Amino acid sequence: MGSGRRWAVDFTDNSTTPSSRDIPDPPGFTRASQDQDDSTTSRQKKDAEANWKAQKAWEVAQAPFKNLLMMGFMMWMAGSTVHLFSIGITFSALWQPISALQGVGKVFEPYKDSKVDLLGPKLLFIALNLGGLALGVWKLNTLGLLPTHASDWVSSLPPAQEVEYSGGGIPLH
Repeated sequence: MGSGRRWAVDFTDNSTTPSSRDIPDPPGFTRASQDQDDSTTSRQKKDAEANWKAQKAWEVAQAPFKNLLMMGFMMWMAGSTVHLFSIGITFSALWQPISALQGVGKVFEPYKDSKVDLLGPKLLFIALNLGGLALGVWKLNTLGLLPTHASDWVSSLPPAQEVEYSGGGIPLH
């Protein structure tokens, strides 16, 4: 016990008697090199991370659907009369998809990976936000705030010209 560390333990087997080396390895255990185990483990971790990123990207892409249902319910509750609350809800329903569509790249930035295909999630995200935008435009139409009738454009028509009539009801030019 003289020199060295006082609590050090030597685990080397210097005995000549049969030892644990003679016992076969349990099923499923292989004595492969540590480098192979590390590369396999790191590849599995990268694959698991890529799968996780793909799953999260799809979750983010489906998030506007929940917002679409909530906005639809709020618009239904606001009614079809023009007042401050219904106009506020309608413009909120228009603004949210527009701002989400402007930031598609930023939304999917954390999930960018060479092994993850983001085209499908991005297209779904864009389609759902366009659906939300269409819902807002529909609400504007039900409130009568979109110029969809000919009478909405009367002010831009030229003034009517007077026409002379003869006695028979046929206009003269």
